[in-house]
Amino acid sequence: MADQKLHPAATVSNIRTSVPITLDNDASDYNIWSELFRNHCTAFLVADHLAPRPQPTNPTSSTSTDTQAPPPPPAADSWERLDAIVLQWIYGTISPGLLKTIIKKRTSAFEAWTAIENIFQDNKATRALFLKQI
Repeated sequence: MADQKLHPAATVSNIRTSVPITLDNDASDYNIWSELFRNHCTAFLVADHLAPRPQPTNPTSSTSTDTQAPPPPPAADSWERLDAIVLQWIYGTISPGLLKTIIKKRTSAFEAWTAIENIFQDNKATRALFLKQI
């Protein structure tokens, strides 16, 4: 049996050491939070979960009569498990009010990431105007 190693993301016990900011609807910390969060995901090899899930590739059909090699054994940590970890990280670094705004059944980390981005990017012009008035 092949040696299956634990994925680095599964070893994170406290994301707050890397992302000490709690993102809130009223805060102007989105750019800082998103940069810290993206860096954390990159360091733990799950930055791909902040993008759409890649579609599985179909093996090219062979015209020969040779039997195809068996599929590789499943990874120690499935894509779904890693996505759930990233989703937990997102949920654990945002305010309860923002969580209530974005949480949905059966959502992916990418969908939550995009929902947060949309909230803050849609408000960008309004926020800039507000900050100029202060």
